[in-house]
Amino acid sequence: MRNNLRTAAFSLVAIGLIYLFTGAPSISLAFGALVAGITFITLRGKSQHNESALVAAWPEVIDHLMSGIQSGLSLTESLAGLSTRGPEILRPAFVEFRSSLYRHGDVSEAINELKNLFHHHGSDQIFEALLISKTLGGSELLGILRTLGDFLRQDLALRREIEVKHSWIKNSAHLSAAAPWILLLLLSTQASTAAAYATATGGAILIAGLIMTAIAYIWMNHLGQLPQTPRVFTGTAKGAQ
Repeated sequence: MRNNLRTAAFSLVAIGLIYLFTGAPSISLAFGALVAGITFITLRGKSQHNESALVAAWPEVIDHLMSGIQSGLSLTESLAGLSTRGPEILRPAFVEFRSSLYRHGDVSEAINELKNLFHHHGSDQIFEALLISKTLGGSELLGILRTLGDFLRQDLALRREIEVKHSWIKNSAHLSAAAPWILLLLLSTQASTAAAYATATGGAILIAGLIMTAIAYIWMNHLGQLPQTPRVFTGTAKGAQ
């Protein structure tokens, strides 16, 4: 809801400013729609950035768990301790884990609740290893966590390297999509340009331009999107029963 209000506010401001600048209602509305799309994409990008930060925190979670277990804490105590000394972005979830544990006392159920909360393949692997160690014994838990931590770090490093290489391509595509609209904004200061786009034909051209810009942007993002590793451990572990 808040994002929708922000999008509408930025769009209305853009319409007002462009109208004052050009005096052309059709061009103002077109730029208002364009700004609304840009605002929506920017806000969604912030959400994806938060998700990336969440994923990047899992190797640190493994380090904290290994440190706690090596210092003599139980698995339950190590997990509960993440509510105060774990990665900042994950602490609220582990506060809920601790509250859930105090409420019903079932460690396996509380871990499965975490699994369902994060719904990510990296966290699934960590929690599944914890559930298995709780059921069958934890003699190999430290080795499993160490191997899993190394794997997650390598995966993150590879994805970041690919994202860096793709970023300049995306930035070039953004500039190419924006260039015609910047040119239109400059030309719209001329009365003849504003009058031309005030006609039905001019309005149709603006609508077609918006549609083609949107299609090009969606297609570009589709081509540059990295494949997501599927979740394997999506069900409730038998050890939780």
